[in-house]
Amino acid sequence: MTILKETLEVIQDKMELIELTEQENICLVGPVKLPIKQGDFSTTFNWYSWQKVDAMFSKEEVVASLVKSNLAFGQQSSVLVFGDFENADDALIRMHSICHTGDIFGSQRCDCGYQLHESMKMIVDHGCGAIFYLADHEGRGIGLFSKSLAYLLQENGLDTVEANEALGFEDDTRSYDEAIRVLEALREKPVTLITNNPKKLAALKDHGLLAEHHVPLWGGLTDTNRFYLETKVQKSGHILKDEPTLNV
Repeated sequence: MTILKETLEVIQDKMELIELTEQENICLVGPVKLPIKQGDFSTTFNWYSWQKVDAMFSKEEVVASLVKSNLAFGQQSSVLVFGDFENADDALIRMHSICHTGDIFGSQRCDCGYQLHESMKMIVDHGCGAIFYLADHEGRGIGLFSKSLAYLLQENGLDTVEANEALGFEDDTRSYDEAIRVLEALREKPVTLITNNPKKLAALKDHGLLAEHHVPLWGGLTDTNRFYLETKVQKSGHILKDEPTLNV
């Protein structure tokens, strides 16, 4: 497929090829102005998306490969950036794992939707930050269909860890390597992570990107997600701070 010169002129300056391995690069695209409105909350983020590509591909070859890549049948991750993310001394970030049921449908089986939307508000209030929306993290890495089966097991008494393991999965197979490479391409200074998850903190610390403290985010507690949140603390080591309503 031949890509028109005019097309390349519009988009190639918004594309960056980031080395990932000897065989693969990350193609980061953006920023795209993305106005957001959720109830009374509204703002505009700079939106980026990324996709793994052959390490030998040029930008033109990346674009030419799109129509044969069937990307709609997969998932691509992205990041919402607010403020002077590259240069600000203090930036908040959240590494948010996609949750189809919580983020889109507002499911009360988890606190994911609450954490996503609250993080957006926190970053805007802070003045600088980014939300990495990680598309291959559904169900802690097991995928949406497997997650539906895990939910059936949970309805029969298993907790989230036990349900994943009963289906033959490890409890948590998520990797943050791609997101960290994108973060390094967007910003060199340390960041403050919005999280309760020690694994996320460890991933950034290993790359020297973590500020001295993190920002915990508990909330959205309901009768239907209490057991889920308690399991996060008891079995996944999530950091419990100033949240006395959890019986752990």
